[in-house]
Amino acid sequence: MLSPERLALPDYEYLAQRHVLTYMEDAVCQLLENKEDINQYGIARFFTEYFNSVCQGTHVLFREFSFIQATPHNRASFLRAFWRCFRTVGKNGDLLTMKEYHCLLQLLCPDFPLELTQKAARIVLMDDAMDCLMSFSDFLFAFQIQFYYSEFLESVAAIYQDLLSGKNPNTVIVPTSSSGQHRQRPALGEASLLEGVEASLFYQRLENLWDRHKYSCPPPALVKEVLSNVQRLTFYGFLVALSRHHGINQALGALPDKGDLMHDPAMDEELERLVVRSRLHRISRQYRADEPGAFGFQRRDRPETLERGPSASAPSPYPPRWGTQE
Repeated sequence: MLSPERLALPDYEYLAQRHVLTYMEDAVCQLLENKEDINQYGIARFFTEYFNSVCQGTHVLFREFSFIQATPHNRASFLRAFWRCFRTVGKNGDLLTMKEYHCLLQLLCPDFPLELTQKAARIVLMDDAMDCLMSFSDFLFAFQIQFYYSEFLESVAAIYQDLLSGKNPNTVIVPTSSSGQHRQRPALGEASLLEGVEASLFYQRLENLWDRHKYSCPPPALVKEVLSNVQRLTFYGFLVALSRHHGINQALGALPDKGDLMHDPAMDEELERLVVRSRLHRISRQYRADEPGAFGFQRRDRPETLERGPSASAPSPYPPRWGTQE
């Protein structure tokens, strides 16, 4: 059923807001690339299945990065897919490095850029400690902010650097530290009075950014709430606060709350079905191998079949199961 807001929008604005043309163009490209296979079951069925996958968020799996970042829905779908596929990393309490998290991202998107993964890791770690281990939840929420709001954060970083460089008379420049010691980045509000910029001035510059920014941005009211609790802040302190803010995570809508991060009943139920199906398949094969043949002889499979297993070119009867590799 169409909402009143939808009916109030002109057609072209609605199409642009929902990125309908992006999905239509992609669907047509997919159709042309696979037209020989699609002819077997029809074009109408192809479009139905394509847009069903868009609604379910599975359309971003194994796609190129340019498509994954093309729309806010694609970005949220990729975040949700990454969480659901590798949730067991956090559930098992495993700690991984930045490069290992990047390898996981490349399993879902082969050309995912390393730079974005590095930026997400810098929210959790110092620049000189990029080889340190991170928990799944810390990396995931930092990655969510950096990936979903990447263009917005680039503009915010430019504003912050302008304030530090003295382009505003009320700015206090951050002194460069010569210490080479490894330490955790200060959280918002924990920086010394000699570091960072004034929070009120920083928010004033951000207000102008929201007015002209065409990409996804955190809700202004929530950002104002974050900045109202401190007098000064650093750029990475600001990013840490965004990644930990409960309201911003809810507004984005891709991930559950941190307390529910390891729980996914739908995925657990699906995995349990796959385990049961696999177990029944093994039992059925064993039963067929043990039952007598037509003349009372014991039925035996050929040794080479048992040793080599199924052919690599043969399609698997079950969908792939995601999880960590021990």
